[in-house]
Amino acid sequence: MLALTGVLAASLVGCGGQEASQQNAPSQGASGQNAQKVIGMSFPHADHGWMGAVIDYAKQQGEELGVKVEMTTADNPNKQTNDVEDLVTKKVDALVMLPMETDALTPAADKVKAANIPLVVFDREVANGNYTALVKGDNVGIGKNAAEFLGEQLKGKGNVVIISGPPSSVTTQRVQGFTEVINTKYPDIKILADQNGEFRKEKGYEVMQNFLQAHSQIDAVYTIDDEMALGALQAIREAKRTDIKYVTGAGGAKDFYKEIKDATDITLATFTYSPLMVKEAVKVAVDIVNGKQPAQKDTVLPAEKVTKENVDQYYKADAEY
Repeated sequence: MLALTGVLAASLVGCGGQEASQQNAPSQGASGQNAQKVIGMSFPHADHGWMGAVIDYAKQQGEELGVKVEMTTADNPNKQTNDVEDLVTKKVDALVMLPMETDALTPAADKVKAANIPLVVFDREVANGNYTALVKGDNVGIGKNAAEFLGEQLKGKGNVVIISGPPSSVTTQRVQGFTEVINTKYPDIKILADQNGEFRKEKGYEVMQNFLQAHSQIDAVYTIDDEMALGALQAIREAKRTDIKYVTGAGGAKDFYKEIKDATDITLATFTYSPLMVKEAVKVAVDIVNGKQPAQKDTVLPAEKVTKENVDQYYKADAEY
C-alpha cells in the first residue's frame, strides 16, 4: 500500500483547484497517444458539493490528458450497475468507478474484470480484489485522527455522538478507526449514538436534531463528512446547546474551513479528503491504457488535520468545493 506524501499531498489537500504540474501533466507525447482512448467513468449523482467537484475534476483531468471521457452518474446502485455494464458493452479502454455502495457494486467490478477492461476504483472500495488499481484517502486515518483530537480535547472523558454515512468502505473505515481508538485509549468517553447522515448537510441537520432531543448532555460530535458537520453545527446553534464544545468533519469543504476559521462558540476541526484526489485516479487509468502500470495496486493519500491554527493554509474562498 502506497501512501503519497510531500508535494503530492500538498497539491491535493488544498481544494482550491491548484495542482502539482508534474503529477497531473500528460506524459511526453500524451495527446497523440491518447487521441483515440476512451475512459469510462461511473460516479454517484452529484447530490452534494464534494461529489460535484469530483465529477468536474475527473472530466477536467481527462480533457487535460487528451482522452475521450464517457461520464455516467447514478442516484442508486442498480442504475450505477447498469451504467457500468453499458460502459463495458461500449468497450471503453479503461473505467474509473466510485462505487455508491461497496457490496452492491462488487458484481459490477467483477464484470469489468471479466471483460478484461482495466478498472480504477476511487474513494469507496469494492468487496474483493477485482480491480486494477485503487486510489483513495486514508479513511481509517480520518477516524483515528478525529478520535485522538477529541480524546485530547475532552481530556479523556465525555459523551460523543457519531453522524456516519450509508453502507460503504468509507463509512465502515472512518467509524471503525474512530471507535477503535476511543475504546482502547479513551475508555471514559462514551459513544451515545451513531446514525446515518447520508453525506448530506440536510440529513446531518436532521440527525443532529434527533440526537439533541434524545440526549441532554453531548460533549462532542464526530461526523465523517464536512457537509454533515455543517448541518450538525446549524442544529446545535439553533437549539442553543452550549454543552457541545467540539465538532469534527472530514473532506475539506471550503464552507467548513470558513467555520473553523471564524467560529468562536465551538471548536471545530476537519481532516483532508480532497476531491482533487480523483485526478490521480484518472491519471492512473490513462497511464494503464498506455502500458504503464501503477507502482502499487493501492494508493492511499494521507488525511491532514485542519484546525483554527492552520486553516489558512487550506481555505480558498474561490474553491469549487
